[in-house]
Amino acid sequence: MPSQYNFTAEQELDSLYKQQIEQVWQTGEFSHFHSFDLTRIEYALFTLKDNEHTVVLSPGRIEGYLKYKELTFNLLQNGFNVAIIDYRGQGLSQRLQLNPHKGFVDNFDDYAIDLKTFISDVVTKKNQGKLFMLAHSMGGAIAIRYLQTFPNDITAIAMTSPMISIDSGSVPYWLGKLLINAGAHLNNFFSNQAWYFLGHKDYVSKPFATNQLTHSKIRYKLFRNEYQQNPEMQLGGVTFKWLAQAIKSNKHIFEDLSQYTTPTLVLQAGQESIVSNSSQNAFCLALAQQQNGLCEGNKPLTIKGAKHEILFEQDSIRNQALSHILDWFNSKV
Repeated sequence: MPSQYNFTAEQELDSLYKQQIEQVWQTGEFSHFHSFDLTRIEYALFTLKDNEHTVVLSPGRIEGYLKYKELTFNLLQNGFNVAIIDYRGQGLSQRLQLNPHKGFVDNFDDYAIDLKTFISDVVTKKNQGKLFMLAHSMGGAIAIRYLQTFPNDITAIAMTSPMISIDSGSVPYWLGKLLINAGAHLNNFFSNQAWYFLGHKDYVSKPFATNQLTHSKIRYKLFRNEYQQNPEMQLGGVTFKWLAQAIKSNKHIFEDLSQYTTPTLVLQAGQESIVSNSSQNAFCLALAQQQNGLCEGNKPLTIKGAKHEILFEQDSIRNQALSHILDWFNSKV
């Protein structure tokens, strides 16, 4: 059955990216604001006079707004204006360590405060309609904390592969948590600069063949090219402090669940290997117990065959996910 929406296709992306997508991208407003602690936060804003409502994009870890050119193009094509924030310590925003490659945040809720400032001081001044949010991975955890604190700002949210909890892999979660907190404590005692977590290091461009993010070779190439052409975007591995803060955020998400009231669609990657799918299941189940239907379907919608970056996947996967997201937003207009 044909989609009612217009989406870009992998086979045309090389030429389309250099022509139409880049052309539309240049019409955006690119600027910054200073957050509560004077950290410089960069953003991009796209408005078309015929589009009434706005989607706020909450990106994942290591991402910046330059990665979202194709998705911005698609959202604009399908009737929504777009606002994207580069979170502190990544993208083109101000880095927080002497080594700009280190994934670091002093307090995970600082991200949510930055998001609130962006929406209140920038987005709402340009938006005449309803506000929706599309959050990916780490951006999902940030969005949840934001919506627990400011529950009336957003009409509805869609999340792809939200980082409700990190995936500890073969290491038991309790042991990983113990190791992370011990490392963060030692780091804080011995140095005022964050230490990389074990095995993590500065940015390295990984070959497509070993990537855990997507099956789409062209989309992987395009966003890796953005990192190569804009080295100030590059971000390496995580620090003990960032991981310790991510664990605290997971705890706070479930402790403050009664404060969460925003209609939510969770899209889960069937071939996830970055974040915890079981935590996404637990989040939706807890919302269902609190208010039936608050999480659409009372469970995540699994996108079969998808790796972590659902919206950078092959057409058959990406189009399915985007259609669900646009249907969700349009049902709330």
